[in-house]
Order: sequence, then C-alpha cells, then structure tokens
Amino acid sequence: MRKRQLAFLISLAGLLLFATVSGKLLVINDPQTADVIVVLAGETDSRPARALELLSQNYAPRMLLDVPAAAKIYKPTMLEIARDYVQQLPQKRSVSICPIVGLSTKTEARDVAQCLKQWNVHSVLLVTSDYHTRRALSIFKHELAGRRCWAASATDPQQFGIEWWQQRQWAKLNFGEWLRLMWWEAVDRWI
Repeated sequence: MRKRQLAFLISLAGLLLFATVSGKLLVINDPQTADVIVVLAGETDSRPARALELLSQNYAPRMLLDVPAAAKIYKPTMLEIARDYVQQLPQKRSVSICPIVGLSTKTEARDVAQCLKQWNVHSVLLVTSDYHTRRALSIFKHELAGRRCWAASATDPQQFGIEWWQQRQWAKLNFGEWLRLMWWEAVDRWI
C-alpha cells in the first residue's frame, strides 16, 4: 500500500510540475534569417505586425501572408481585405499573399508548399501566435521536408500568457493546444 501512495504522490508532483511549465513549453521564439517569412493564417493583428518587424530587421527578403481563400467578413473576402492591406504597406513589394484552402495547420503547410514553388526557398521563418509555435513548427518541418524552419512568436496578452492559470482564456488555449499537439504527434503526423 505504501508503494502505491508513493507512486501516486510522485505522479501528482510530476503532473503539477508539468502544469506549471506547460504554457512556457508551447512557446518557441527563435527567429533566424531565412529565405521567406511565412505568416500563418488566423490572427490578423499581432502576427502580421511581428512579421513586418522581422522583415524590417532583414530576417528575410520577402514575406508570405497566409489568407483563407474562402473566408468572408460580411461581403468582402479575406483575400480582398488582405490585398488592400498589403497595398498600403511600405514593404508591399516584399509581401505576397498565399491563399489557404485547408482548415488545419497541416493542410495550411501543404498550401504554403505550393506557394513557395515560385521561389527557390530553402529556409522558412514562421510567424504565428506564441501558443501555436511549437505545434506549427513541428508540422511545417514535417510537411516542408528538406527545408529548414524556425519560428517567431507573436504575442497577444489578451489571448495567451505562459502563466495560463491566471486567466480563463489562457487556460482554455493552453489545454486545447496541448490536446492538438498530442494529436499531431501521436496520430496526425503518421497519416
């Protein structure tokens, strides 16, 4: 009976230790110079802003903005809005749009691979939300085999913080992202 109690206490301590660092483990922020900066679809404020900052700092000569091809905001499509956005940028000649058809990060990576065919790309710097960097980097390394990939995190304190237990939204994202990461590592990468 004593061995079971000890095993339970050790397991509980391990689980608590993991829980306290789980938010930090999701975040990878290691920008490296690359052939292109790829801004993953989804959030449209922090991600593009972070990518433009990295573009201005010469982390890459060009930027690719992923935009859901079929999505609309009332009447205009996301692609139309993105084209208008890019035209207003001082760096507009260095920014291209990649229409994304897929609804998952895995299918987005495949769509990006098609967009990258127009250039001789050997390395990619991904920009995505901080909580999404670990899974996105793993998926893109798998799907863009033969290309080097790095990740830079775009932080939005309203959405996520590494001390996830402090806000309900952060806790939901932490839990959901760990579920998606485990599904990717255990199942989706192999099918």
